[in-house]
Amino acid sequence: MLTFCGLRISEALGAQVRDYGHDQGHRVLKVTRKGGKSARVALAPTVVRSLDTYLEARTDGPIFLATNGVDRYGYKVAYEQLGRLCRSAGLPAGVTPHSLRHSYATESLRLGAALQDVQDALGHADLRTTRRYDRSRHKLDRSPNYLLATALTSEDA
Repeated sequence: MLTFCGLRISEALGAQVRDYGHDQGHRVLKVTRKGGKSARVALAPTVVRSLDTYLEARTDGPIFLATNGVDRYGYKVAYEQLGRLCRSAGLPAGVTPHSLRHSYATESLRLGAALQDVQDALGHADLRTTRRYDRSRHKLDRSPNYLLATALTSEDA
């Protein structure tokens, strides 16, 4: 959910099973954003399949439970598990739940998502915050100069 939805770790860990549902033909999760604001997050099919498998027949309580099956999954445990998963996958050290959020923004924009749509998905009040999340914003190959020159001259610039 962090990678595919750009959620904050607090939003994912704070979600309740009752907040997982349908809205206008989409599978959604209602989350509580910073400042206590509520938002509906559209879930990609791969997230829906994973959640359905994980939840089985549960209908109440926190979505993510500790190993005892009762308590809410904790932040510290989530960070530690992410570290273990990254090591076992051979990924570099330093991946955190928040870096996955940055990756969500960077990759969404790279794939052509509108900046305003990424802003809304991340729950940012200010576009400048969303821009800071885009790790590829200073890459020269993204310069609009090339697009404009190609359009105006009908040749590669």
